[in-house]
Amino acid sequence: MSDIKEELAKRASSLRKKESGNEMGQKEAVDKLGCEKAFVRLLRADEIECRVSTINERGLSLLLFKDARVDQKILDETFTPFGWKRTHQIIDGNLYCTVEIWDSEKCQWISKQDVGTTSYSEKEKGQASDSFKRACFNWGVGRELYTAPFIWIGAGHATIQKKDNKFTTSDRFSVQSISYNEQREINALVIVNGKGFKVFEMKPKQKNRQDTGNQQNTGGKPDEGQEAEYKEKPSRETGSSKKFGQELGSLQKAGQKSEENRITDMQKAILEQELKRTGVPIENVLARYKIHKLEQMTPEIYTKALSGLKKSKTKEAA
Repeated sequence: MSDIKEELAKRASSLRKKESGNEMGQKEAVDKLGCEKAFVRLLRADEIECRVSTINERGLSLLLFKDARVDQKILDETFTPFGWKRTHQIIDGNLYCTVEIWDSEKCQWISKQDVGTTSYSEKEKGQASDSFKRACFNWGVGRELYTAPFIWIGAGHATIQKKDNKFTTSDRFSVQSISYNEQREINALVIVNGKGFKVFEMKPKQKNRQDTGNQQNTGGKPDEGQEAEYKEKPSRETGSSKKFGQELGSLQKAGQKSEENRITDMQKAILEQELKRTGVPIENVLARYKIHKLEQMTPEIYTKALSGLKKSKTKEAA
């Protein structure tokens, strides 16, 4: 009888050890999953807004920002709605926000804090929202926006008006696409206006070619790859390869100059809208600047023509 009891006790002990091991394994899996989720994701294009920073007669600059709703959504996604909390404190007359995240390993709340700035519309609400967004930056939410490039929109790509010695615009801009590098820095960006026309583009930097020792071609001479192509086309005349390279360079420069003297498709569309609004025939504009077709219009002529049209009344009001 005692042998049976001993056998049953051994089996029970073995079963308890096995269950304990399973619980530890499950806990480790949960902790590992929690650590993976705790890495805050990067912002999507539709979560980023554009705000006019400076504006003058030559154009305007934009800043990229996020709002408090985006912060709340990402915190919920990353830490769950029960894994973070927010409180506000007044320190030396300034409103601070503290965002706390629950650390399951330490079994305690980890807090990060920042101060807000005054809003021009609603002081208390503006400070509360701004301090919350700044505290979320400390947790990494939207921190990649600090790596944004300088965004300048020329006057030819925006509607700028002057009222009471102050330049303003009614245009709205949005981020169409955005991408990041391995360091979570912005490396490509496309911004469009309210009509969907592209007004700013930052292209990703291309890595230098390995076969040229990672050195960029800074002079006016062709690089080694180009010279190899020229050598594949031998000529009976002495120095023909050099001449061919010079002619090709001249053609490329001429082509670039030609492209620079043409207006963009978006500028054409803006001009056509103004012509439609004012009822001025395109033939009148072409004749005034002594050109025969729209393709001959240079950016300088475009600026003058658009300025004149904007001063004209709308067809219905005239």
